[in-house]
Amino acid sequence: MRALRAGKKKMKKLINKFVIFAFATLAFAGHSMAADEAADQLVKRISTEVIDAAKNDKDIQAGNQKRINDLVEAKILPYVNFQRMTSLAVGKSWREATPEQQKLLVTEFRTLLVYTYSGAIAQIRDQQVEFKPFRAAPEDTEVEVRTQVIQKRGEPIQLSYRLEKAPGGWKIFDINVLGAWLVETYKGSFASEISKSGIDGLIKTLTEKNKKLAAAPAKPAK
Repeated sequence: MRALRAGKKKMKKLINKFVIFAFATLAFAGHSMAADEAADQLVKRISTEVIDAAKNDKDIQAGNQKRINDLVEAKILPYVNFQRMTSLAVGKSWREATPEQQKLLVTEFRTLLVYTYSGAIAQIRDQQVEFKPFRAAPEDTEVEVRTQVIQKRGEPIQLSYRLEKAPGGWKIFDINVLGAWLVETYKGSFASEISKSGIDGLIKTLTEKNKKLAAAPAKPAK
């Protein structure tokens, strides 16, 4: 039983690491995205741009937290539908929350993801992204873009993005790493917290977590 728990904990850390990389590869995109840009082309362009940028920025590699956070805040938000991501993670309790509670949940969950994933930008070194064949019909409003992360050591990491078509272009609302979707990963812990202390308890937990992350120094890549 102890070995099983240790194995699950190790797998969770591995999933978190590459979910972090998934968001990091999208954090430096510029605002030049065309509304009619295909979903797979959007992911490909941004992934290439961010890897190149991170490899050549000494401040980012040194773990300059403010610079990294500012860049994430400025660049990641236009390409992620945090409201949908939050509502999916909260599940059925989302409909029971007041508009003010929903607003706070989105704010705190977004902040959690930004703080959590900003640290990965400093870790980008030799990773490369390969793109798998993209299959979608012109009328599709939700698609999945499948990629894999190639490193010098270890097996390729399978990485997929779910995107929805919005008026301003495609937006990400979920990420899959090693078969685990980000929304489902959080959904269980969110449901547990809500069952114990309600929506306000979940908001409080997220707020406290964000305060700890804000106070933690960034770690430069080794």
